[in-house]
Amino acid sequence: MARPTSSSSSAAGAGAGGPGAGEWPGKLLGLPQSGPRSMSSFGRRFVALVIDWALASLVSLGLGTYGDAGNFVTLGIFAALQVVFIPLLSGSFGQICLGLRVVPVRGGYIGVWRPVVRTVLLCLVVPVLIHAKDGRPLHDAAAGTVLVRR
Repeated sequence: MARPTSSSSSAAGAGAGGPGAGEWPGKLLGLPQSGPRSMSSFGRRFVALVIDWALASLVSLGLGTYGDAGNFVTLGIFAALQVVFIPLLSGSFGQICLGLRVVPVRGGYIGVWRPVVRTVLLCLVVPVLIHAKDGRPLHDAAAGTVLVRR
């Protein structure tokens, strides 16, 4: 039997038991529902983000730029840490602590441009709140990446 396309799969799922019945984030990308290589949950993403922001705040505090005037310095440090850690370690410090990694959807090396695009959109906040049809936040979809469990 031929495998249904993503549009017919969504229509079939919507008709059988409500919207998204039998669907999970990452299914359209061929990722498993749970376990290694499954798409990260919102909770894990949020905790990793909090850890990364705390690390950036500590660095900013150490440099003496933390506070009202240094908010953009802290944001810059946060962005720099993301852009450096993702290509080197396949994830930011917070993501590594929670057993997550950033991988390109099509496989291979993540490169430098993907972390830059992903981080710029992450710093704008709004793209993080918008999700694509496959369950990825917009900053991951635009960069061609997905945050998965190790």
